[in-house]
Amino acid sequence: MIADRLEHICSRIRTSTASCGRDPGSVRLVAVTKTHPADAVREAYAAGQTLFGENYVQEAREKIAALSDLPLHWHFIGHLQSNKAKYAVDLFDLIHTVDSLKLARELDKQAAKRGKVQQILVQVNVGYEQTKSGVFAEDCLDLVQSIALLSHLQILGLMTLPPFFDQPERVRPYFRRLRELADGIRAENLPGVRMEELSMGMTGDFTAAIEEGATLVRVGTAIFGERKR
Repeated sequence: MIADRLEHICSRIRTSTASCGRDPGSVRLVAVTKTHPADAVREAYAAGQTLFGENYVQEAREKIAALSDLPLHWHFIGHLQSNKAKYAVDLFDLIHTVDSLKLARELDKQAAKRGKVQQILVQVNVGYEQTKSGVFAEDCLDLVQSIALLSHLQILGLMTLPPFFDQPERVRPYFRRLRELADGIRAENLPGVRMEELSMGMTGDFTAAIEEGATLVRVGTAIFGERKR
């Protein structure tokens, strides 16, 4: 069942990229496994999926340990507290949700201890929602410039969680805003900053996100079903 749903999502990604003239390989699927058991990840891996996203550090620690025999890639996509930074650096290839200099400095500190350059995305609150994390668009460049000075972090791009709408077309302007913001930062030619990833789009709106430039789409429910708890 997971294999069938996974193939359906991958097919939609291929269709969406073709419709806007993009290379299908330019978009990667992050299969979001929050609250789903390790066995579900194994089933998705057997169907060809190797990139997974987790929202909670403690849950991820247990799951990643249980799946250590598989060659998987893990991204952190939830809100990250500074006191969990050391675990995030140990566990994840890419952290999507860096939204403050305080968090960035702690990640840099922990990465330095491990001799690692941690790859990150800067999270942007494009909808100016009080209930969501992320730097406001007008403050994003300043934050990127500050983080770029930290030698054990590398910024690969931006991430957003836009306002929720039942109609994907109503979300499109927020995706476009993130792409335009990334384009502006790229034009600054900041040393060590690569604006090559845009993490945006989830189960209900990822096709619109792809059309607006997403390179990472985060899909969970459409693959694994409703959350287990």
